[in-house]
Amino acid sequence: MKKKLSILGVGYVGLPLAIEFSKFYNVVGYDQNKYKINNLKLGKDSNQQYKRDKILKSKIKFTSDPKDLIDSSFFIVCVPTPINHKKLPNLSYLRKACISIGKILKKNDTIIFESTVYPGCTEEFCLPIIEKCSKLKVNKDFICGYSPERINPGDKKNKLSNIVKIISSSSIKGLKTVKNLYQKIIKAGLHETKSIKIAEAAKILENIQRSVNISLINEASLIFRKLKINTHEVLEAASTKWNFIKFKPGLVGGHCIAVDPYYLTYKAKQIGINPKLILAGQNINNHIPIHIANRVIKKINLNKKNQKRVLVLGLTFKEDCSDLRDSKVFEIINHIKKKGGKCDVFDPWVNKNELMKINLNIIKKIEKKKYDAIILAVSHSIFKKIGFKKLNAAMKKNGFFYDVKSLFVNEKNVECL
Repeated sequence: MKKKLSILGVGYVGLPLAIEFSKFYNVVGYDQNKYKINNLKLGKDSNQQYKRDKILKSKIKFTSDPKDLIDSSFFIVCVPTPINHKKLPNLSYLRKACISIGKILKKNDTIIFESTVYPGCTEEFCLPIIEKCSKLKVNKDFICGYSPERINPGDKKNKLSNIVKIISSSSIKGLKTVKNLYQKIIKAGLHETKSIKIAEAAKILENIQRSVNISLINEASLIFRKLKINTHEVLEAASTKWNFIKFKPGLVGGHCIAVDPYYLTYKAKQIGINPKLILAGQNINNHIPIHIANRVIKKINLNKKNQKRVLVLGLTFKEDCSDLRDSKVFEIINHIKKKGGKCDVFDPWVNKNELMKINLNIIKKIEKKKYDAIILAVSHSIFKKIGFKKLNAAMKKNGFFYDVKSLFVNEKNVECL
């Protein structure tokens, strides 16, 4: 008889794991979002990662009832780890998951965390909660592991099974168990670390490196604009050197790059270190949405007496995915609206349930000669398919086209970041 494996959180990270592990275990996909669970029961993936047949064929038991987690041998935690309004770690989802597991944990069970956290969080925050609720001791009664997720929403090439997976555990015995579990589904191979803290730190560093590099290019692009130099031509030239890494300027949002650096800076301050470079990079990236909005406001002479219409193409945090978490496009829109502008938004990737929660004017069709400015905020492939000519036709004569992602960088009268 197959063992029971439960995954807490069946979003971008949890659902791929659930589908792959369902080939070897009786899988329970647990999530507090009842709308998401009801859709998954019908084979509908609101994130558009999997088709209906793939989900239904997996025979995963999707549920919002914690009682369905009982009798599991393995628990994999994939809940969100966002930040609060003060840019500090919000561990409320993690706490709830630990309590739910702790109440039903048995001897010889295995718990693995995939959620991104600061170094030390698993052992300092999660395990004390689980031990208190279960009355069991880690390494003696149950196994704890940490294997950071590396899912890239919208990426059709780099999927779960062909991405090298970092694994770790609080004991040698536990590491063997974690390895035996993941090697069933990961074809690209596993990288073992000597401690959970190393694995936690590796995940944080992956995202901080990307954030800091983008902030460098973002700041450079602001300087180059003042100097009347084309940033993208500079990048093309610099890229001819063998060791130049070609990052592009842009909005830094989403659940990883925009959030994870604050987890490490939080921990750094706890131990008396003031992380200057990381926070400087975050501040630069956080300024970009306001810079874009102000650029548009200035070009179309927008003010509260002289209201103008702006079309925003794309609302999600990145191309070809439906994820709206921490999308910086909202900040662009809100700033333009504050100054008296009227914004319409076109994004066919955003699912209907999410649209109901958004207090924005979402349009289903782009009309001709209606807008004073167009902001291409997200480079969905559908925009390239529609083409610059048709998108530009939505603009009034002498309008302003701002291409954040440089999809149409070679077109005339297009300004890019």
